[in-house]
Amino acid sequence: MLSWMSAVVYTPIGVIHSPFKVPQDVPIQSAAAEGVTGHIELSTEYMEGLRDVGGFSHLILIYHCHMAQEYSLLVRPFLDKQLHGVFSTRAPSRPNSIGLSIVRLSKIENNLLHIQDVDIIDGTPLLDIKPFVPDFDQRTAAKIGWLTVNIDKLHQRRDDGRFAKNSNM
Repeated sequence: MLSWMSAVVYTPIGVIHSPFKVPQDVPIQSAAAEGVTGHIELSTEYMEGLRDVGGFSHLILIYHCHMAQEYSLLVRPFLDKQLHGVFSTRAPSRPNSIGLSIVRLSKIENNLLHIQDVDIIDGTPLLDIKPFVPDFDQRTAAKIGWLTVNIDKLHQRRDDGRFAKNSNM
């Protein structure tokens, strides 16, 4: 750690619930999880922060990948057989195991947010919610690096557990 930096600590604001109890077979991106339902159980102390969230069709979830193993700076991602630098991938095992998913918001009931297109393991600690705004968040990518060769496999690939704690892969 750089000498001028101090530790950064986050407190989860809720828990994400999904049908996926273990990493294996989880879609590797929310774009490949169409129709998978789940819900967010927001801590009641944050409920006031949900004001106006119902006006958005999609949310960006930022969460802690609590089942990720220790990181390596070189990883073999799900969509390739070659090693790549961890920062050129979305592998969950990283120096800070932070995940990001865009989900569809179905409805809000008190502190429960019903969501779709879920690619997240059940029980995942939620760190933040942000509204998805196409004018802010969509960009036409000129280059997608090493993914160019295998992006067409996104909907067929699933998590095989290679980044999970106690994985032998």
